[in-house]
Amino acid sequence: MSDHSPRRLPVQEGPAAWNAILGAQPERPALAGEHTADFVVIGAGFAGLSAARRLRQLQPKARIAVLEAGQVASGSAGRNSGFMIDLPHDLASEDYAGAGDDRAVIDLNRHAIGFARAAVEDYGIDPNYFDPAGKINGAVTEAAQAHNESYARHLASLGEGSEMLDPQQMHELTGSRHYISGLYTPGTVMLQPAGYVRGLAAGLASQGVDIYENSAVTGLKRQGTGWHVSTRSGAVSAGAVILTVNGHLESFGFERGRLMHLFLYAVMTPELSPEALAKLGGKSRWGITPSDPMGTTVRRIDTGQGGNRIITRTCATLCPSTVPSKSEMRRAAAVMQRKFDQRFPQLAGMQMEHAWAGLLCLSLNSVSVMRQLDDGLFSGCVQNGLGTARGTLTGMGAAELACGETSAITTHFGGEARPKRLPPQPFQQIGANAVLRWKEWRARED
Repeated sequence: MSDHSPRRLPVQEGPAAWNAILGAQPERPALAGEHTADFVVIGAGFAGLSAARRLRQLQPKARIAVLEAGQVASGSAGRNSGFMIDLPHDLASEDYAGAGDDRAVIDLNRHAIGFARAAVEDYGIDPNYFDPAGKINGAVTEAAQAHNESYARHLASLGEGSEMLDPQQMHELTGSRHYISGLYTPGTVMLQPAGYVRGLAAGLASQGVDIYENSAVTGLKRQGTGWHVSTRSGAVSAGAVILTVNGHLESFGFERGRLMHLFLYAVMTPELSPEALAKLGGKSRWGITPSDPMGTTVRRIDTGQGGNRIITRTCATLCPSTVPSKSEMRRAAAVMQRKFDQRFPQLAGMQMEHAWAGLLCLSLNSVSVMRQLDDGLFSGCVQNGLGTARGTLTGMGAAELACGETSAITTHFGGEARPKRLPPQPFQQIGANAVLRWKEWRARED
């Protein structure tokens, strides 16, 4: 009998602020008693809910159960920056240019965006939660501007357009004089990620998909020709199971010693008062990713996305235990307060309302794990810090594999190598965090 029961369960630190600012949502029941289904999806984030939607498209009459360890949008789906990016965005590179077939990556990312856009339309999701506004790579230093120029040349070689913004244009957009330039690209969708995921879950439920919250999987065992999936209070027997748990794939016994678990940290202001908004100036919605991938991401949102607020995100730590450190949370919050004050001196000292850690999973060779793991067991995991688009794609692809379908998604991810093996501990954690801290220092202005 195959047994892939998890060794540990997800641990979150701090609120999922994107979810919190939308207010309470109706609670869904925990799994209780014995059930049967055709498909069980473990995880209700971007990948899991995309897998469920794709299953519903391919097999409209199938019985589908989705098991979420916490509450929908309270995990990683409510802890990211909300950029659904179409262009190459390799976090391990100097300027985001990928090392592989970037044309294929762009086409796949746009396929994911199209899939998400159709879900917004089909399920009546608030369009404010899916804003095709594009994004800007912000540059603070000459080195960062050189990264932007290099990336613009790379995009031009792919036939992709971009626009360089000067300091005055950046000021008019953001209200900040911190940036010396910006590179605007039009294809990114600015999500209210929790709002989008909530809407996706509600739409799937209206189509008969059973979504259970507070139902962390404690057992996953082969049962005849199918699988028996158990939680603390119930169980589901199904012919096929799709794991969409990102880095917690390792907890289920797969790719051990090959996955890097990183926390990124973020803070969010309280609702900005009319006086603060007048001091700030600029436009009401925008998103800036740093020209150096280790720099600082900043977003401004408005009432349509949860209030007039600014979100700051930076700092990264490798954490193999997948449990965030309170000391790292404090350090990151202090760093982000300093960076907020640098960018917006007119609001300097503003106390942040929310601070949180979000877990990422990367592989050394930037590959995902979207494949069949066992008979009737499939994975849509390892998003490499690109959970909104990559998660959507790997969820879709895992669903297609589970239904015996092939597509550009299954071909692309199915052709990837396994994640490379990591150095042994403690060298892995000590070395990686030393490198991350050095890169953070190098990008300290950005």
